[in-house]
Amino acid sequence: MKKIEVYILSGFLGAGKTTLLTNILQQEKERNRKIAVIMNELGEVSIDSNAIPENTPLAELLNGCVCCTIQGQLEVQLHNIIEENELDAIYIETTGVAHPIEVLDACMSPLFADRLQIKSIITLIDSNRWLDQSNLSIQLKKLLQEQVIHADIVLINKVDQLSESEKANIVMNIQQLNSKGKIILTEYADINLEQIQGGTVQEKKSHEQVHVHNHLHIRTYVHSFSRSVDLNQFENFLKTMPDTIYRIKGYMKFRHSDNTYLFQYSYGMPLYLKEPVTMKNILVFIGENLDHELLKTELNRLERKEADI
Repeated sequence: MKKIEVYILSGFLGAGKTTLLTNILQQEKERNRKIAVIMNELGEVSIDSNAIPENTPLAELLNGCVCCTIQGQLEVQLHNIIEENELDAIYIETTGVAHPIEVLDACMSPLFADRLQIKSIITLIDSNRWLDQSNLSIQLKKLLQEQVIHADIVLINKVDQLSESEKANIVMNIQQLNSKGKIILTEYADINLEQIQGGTVQEKKSHEQVHVHNHLHIRTYVHSFSRSVDLNQFENFLKTMPDTIYRIKGYMKFRHSDNTYLFQYSYGMPLYLKEPVTMKNILVFIGENLDHELLKTELNRLERKEADI
């Protein structure tokens, strides 16, 4: 029986995993391969799943991390996808705070392990985040390094923002942590499929536990808006975000426009993309030791300001 290839996409929050996945799926489509996707979100709602093409079998694991709190759900979803579809490959996009080895362990259920071929753990790193590790907590810095140590392929992303010496420095750092992994430098997570589909997963060393809730204090906050907000006031709000908020994503409507915008925020940089359809106005925050009440108060204040105009 032909085995189904499995690729685990790892990497810290905001590194570009969904962009990488979208690029991969387009190339897989051109090869007429049958692909399924499993996406794990820490929050209660999914934002990135809208990037997955229609007719692609998709399982979403929400409000937890597949490496710990919802590991059993991953096994169930994998089993269902395998049973219900004839597939060539499955791509698992983990949360930014997942340990890739524990995700790998979750794929090794005796129910279906003999039907899967784990091809590779692919870790995508944000080059600027890597250079700025000193500003992370000890736990998150360790996780960032563990994601690299246990990767078969390391994609160093956003290298267009680096000098040649910075590129060389990061490559040297990665090689010191993982001498056997394949290193690829990328811009906008743009790779050729052949670069990641050549090998098989290597034997993994023991790893330190870095569970999202037990060790990292990563939390999520979901906020729904009842009305549009003022763009300038919203951007002033973003300027107050602490460094411990690593990712914000969702859909927003602003007073100056009738359009809905896909909003992405990572590493202090906001991005707005016009959406062709109207979506529910909602934001998902992912960060360390989030102050839920403060976020709720500030976001509600934005709505009240809008109501007063």
